[in-house]
Amino acid sequence: MLADDLRDLAPRESDWVTLDSARVKAFADATEDWQFIHLDPERASKTAFGGTVAHGFLTLSMLSMMSYQVMEGIPGVLSSVNYGFDRIRFVSPVRVGLRVRGRFAVASVDEGDGWLDVHWDVEVEIEGAARPALVANWITRLYLG
Repeated sequence: MLADDLRDLAPRESDWVTLDSARVKAFADATEDWQFIHLDPERASKTAFGGTVAHGFLTLSMLSMMSYQVMEGIPGVLSSVNYGFDRIRFVSPVRVGLRVRGRFAVASVDEGDGWLDVHWDVEVEIEGAARPALVANWITRLYLG
C-alpha cells in the first residue's frame, strides 16, 4: 500500500533555507574548496556572478535536509538513505544570502523486500528567480518496518 501512496503523492515543497556566508564558509572548510567566488565578495564582484555564490555541491547537499521535511509523516518508513542520482544539472548559481527551497515530485517507485526506491524529480528553487539553482533525478531508499 505504501508504494501506491507514494506514487500518488502530490509534489511537495520544503521550507526556505538561507545560504548565508556562514553556511558557505563552513561548507568551504568542510570540503577544502576555498575558491574566491564563494568567499571573497570584492574579488567575486568582478566576475560574471557579480558577487559571491554558494557552492553547487552545497546547494545539492541541502537536499538531505529538505527531504526530511518532505518525507516527514510518511507511515511505515523506518529509515531512508541516499541511493544516488540519475541526473544532476546546476542551472543557476545561488548568490550568497539568498534563500532556496526544494520541490519534490515522485517520478516512480521500485519495490523490494522490505524497501522502496523512490525516484524523485527534484528542483531547487531560488527565491524570486525565474530559473532554478538545480534540477535532479534523485533516488532514496526507504526501509520499511
